[in-house]
Amino acid sequence: MKVTEHLKNAASTLFTFEILPPLKGHGIQEIFDAIDLLMDFNPPFIDVTYHRQDFIYVELPDGKIEKRPHRKRPGTVGICAAIINRYKIDPVPHIICGGFTKQDTEDALMDLDYLGIDNVLAIQGDKRRNDKSFEPEINGNNNASDLLQQVMEMNKGNYLDPDLVVKTPLKFCVGVACYPEKHSEAPNLETDIHYLKLKQDLGAEYAVTQMFFDNKKYFNFLDKCRSAGITLPIIPGIKPITGIKQLTMLPRDFSIDIPEELTREVLKAKSPDAIRQVGEEWCTAQCKELIQHKVPCLHFYTMGKAHPVKNIVGRL
Repeated sequence: MKVTEHLKNAASTLFTFEILPPLKGHGIQEIFDAIDLLMDFNPPFIDVTYHRQDFIYVELPDGKIEKRPHRKRPGTVGICAAIINRYKIDPVPHIICGGFTKQDTEDALMDLDYLGIDNVLAIQGDKRRNDKSFEPEINGNNNASDLLQQVMEMNKGNYLDPDLVVKTPLKFCVGVACYPEKHSEAPNLETDIHYLKLKQDLGAEYAVTQMFFDNKKYFNFLDKCRSAGITLPIIPGIKPITGIKQLTMLPRDFSIDIPEELTREVLKAKSPDAIRQVGEEWCTAQCKELIQHKVPCLHFYTMGKAHPVKNIVGRL
């Protein structure tokens, strides 16, 4: 079922989750263990992130430096298939620009269609660790809007090979990302909203926000989007603080602010358990306010930690 159908049919706010593939060398059981913790909340869909290939540099015994390809968390497609088979829940694989030519993207979308997957989240993806800015592949998509256009063309039956005789249209419901505190590369929030409107016009059917810790920023963003003619569902993305290092890591990696009050309470906490408690209480209060405003869905970024999310949703 499409994400938009789940949202339309819901009688109350839904709870959904994003999971990371396990680190290379780890088994899928840790994914099952995380999902098992959250099944009591009847998630209608689960997002599975995709991580592009990067490179590591290794010094050889002779002093030369060897560049080696490395993917930290492979397995997105296989995990999506396992979720369908084991839980009968709709997976939402992320598809990204980085590391894919347009032909690679076409092939990947066909694989997902063959598995019976109805939804994808189209995003640019992260830059490589040693790149100053995002660099697309040769003959790849430059940004999420380009990637979205390719998916929508395939939904019309338009493939890259113009000589194909049979062109079966695909049927993906495509979500996109959005940023209540603006994308790190956007000059301002208004420009960012302009590009979200473009994505809607290109065929995006829903959007999921970057994590935020101040609901006022989400409500302000939502108002600006509606004023700009953006009508698609905008799902708030939520994450609890679970460790003191996140006070610096999250703003650095995701270009977001952490409220002064939350920062102060985390710094006052005397132990890791106390920090997690602060994070869970703040996130629970956020969620209660969002539910009061009748958001269609709360989408939790688990980032490999399902227990705090279970505690929070259990309180809701």
